[in-house]
Amino acid sequence: QVRLVESGGGLVQAGDSLRLSCAASGRTLGGHVLAWFRNVQGKEREFVAAISWTEDSPWYGEPAKGRFTIARDLAKNTLFLQMNRLRAEDTAVYTCAAGAIYSGIQQDSSYSYWGRGTQVIVSS
Repeated sequence: QVRLVESGGGLVQAGDSLRLSCAASGRTLGGHVLAWFRNVQGKEREFVAAISWTEDSPWYGEPAKGRFTIARDLAKNTLFLQMNRLRAEDTAVYTCAAGAIYSGIQQDSSYSYWGRGTQVIVSS
């Protein structure tokens, strides 16, 4: 089992930056991919970014390219999402996920473990 707890969400203005954290506990994360997804009310869950825990290889979805950076701290067992130049359309619940996967990285069905999410609100 992997337990994931997100933090760092909040209310910011357009153009601001925010860093989300996801603290992982439980089984070892070696061989896992950790990812950020977001839920905008009324829309399907959207892939934001993912990273291989062991190889430090990132993948980015369209919302994140050029503005967001995913990173992990092995010593602290924590995943981060640095979000810059935030826009009103980035308003969503951001959720951390983990899975021992080798394909379908952008598909939420590939992930076995999920946090509860952290709300980000960007005012324009």
